[in-house]
Amino acid sequence: MIVGYARTSSLAQVAGLEAQERDLRAAGCDKIFREQVSSVAERQQLEGTLDYVREGDSICVTKIDRLARSVGDLLAIVARLEAKKVSLRVLSISGSQALDTSTSTGRLMLAVIGAVGRPSGRLC
Repeated sequence: MIVGYARTSSLAQVAGLEAQERDLRAAGCDKIFREQVSSVAERQQLEGTLDYVREGDSICVTKIDRLARSVGDLLAIVARLEAKKVSLRVLSISGSQALDTSTSTGRLMLAVIGAVGRPSGRLC
């Protein structure tokens, strides 16, 4: 099962949330969790997404900064997913190709992102 997660930082960003949901449906998501909350706040729907997925599932997001607030946060989320044998798909990374941790290339890309993340550690 492909499970989508969409997030905007504020309630005013309705069009952004709708665009994410459209892209996630086009990517084949069977279920989509959505929330409108800052990345530094408690993200209940993200926790719901991480709890919902099972072995063999994939979590899909449109952009990496919709999922994680920093490289450390991203790596912690991926570690949780790996423990459950769940992969991560990111549809767009800075306008380049997608990332899918179910492939060796995707795992390599994730390692590079972790190694060369912004000096501040922030993804957005």
